[in-house]
Amino acid sequence: MLRYAPLGLGLMTILFAHAAAAQGKPDTPPESSSTPPVELKITKQDGKAVCSPAELRLPANSNVTLNIISQSDSPVMLTSPNQFKNDQVLHHDGDLAHAASGDGYTVKQNGKGVLKLRTLAAGEQEYGCASVNNQKEVFRGKLILSPPSG
Repeated sequence: MLRYAPLGLGLMTILFAHAAAAQGKPDTPPESSSTPPVELKITKQDGKAVCSPAELRLPANSNVTLNIISQSDSPVMLTSPNQFKNDQVLHHDGDLAHAASGDGYTVKQNGKGVLKLRTLAAGEQEYGCASVNNQKEVFRGKLILSPPSG
């Protein structure tokens, strides 16, 4: 019975590795992983959620940390096409909840959270935030992903 133990352990290792890969997390090393955390602040102006900075600049294909701070008196949905999908998000913590659509995160009113993610390839796309109570008024910013320097 014990002579088959190494085979069983090897098979378990393969199955666990396959299960981790099946979750869709990035399986290639990042181009950069030593970037400092970036702060994303959410406020409310004239009943509309506003994200700052309006131009969110991050290194492309890199592991980054967003420190999200909301000063809005209502929950806010933070979105960006494909960037906040489960396969790009490495970890989230605090007052954040993954949206059912998979394209964003809901930030609790006056909430704080940390979102660690692998950025997409170099390019530009829209990102936005909208109060859950006023989804018709969407703030639209620009997510700029540049090749990492050095």
